Amino acid sequence: MSDEIKKDIEVSFGLFITGLMMEAVMALGDLENPVTHKKEPNLHHAKILIDTLEMLKEKTKNNLSKDEDEAMSSILYDLRMRFVTKAKEPGTPKL
Repeated sequence: MSDEIKKDIEVSFGLFITGLMMEAVMALGDLENPVTHKKEPNLHHAKILIDTLEMLKEKTKNNLSKDEDEAMSSILYDLRMRFVTKAKEPGTPKL
C-alpha cells in the first residue's frame, strides 16, 4: 500500500462499526458478496455480527460521543429490523 493511500485512511470507531454493519447486511443477503457477486443469506452469521455490535455498544457505554452512540443505536435498530424481516421470508435459510 502506498504512503499516499495510508495517509487517506483514518481509522475511527464509526468506520469500524460501519464495516461490521456492511458485513451484517451481506450476511442478511441484502448486499452482494464482493467476491462471489451473489447474495448469500446466512442468518447465523448475521446474528453473530448483530450480537457483536450489541456487545460493543454495552462495553463502550458512556465512552462514545453523542454522534457515535446515535450511529450505533441506528445501525443496531436497522439490522434488527432487517433480520426479523429476512427471518420471516419463505425460502430464507434459517438459523
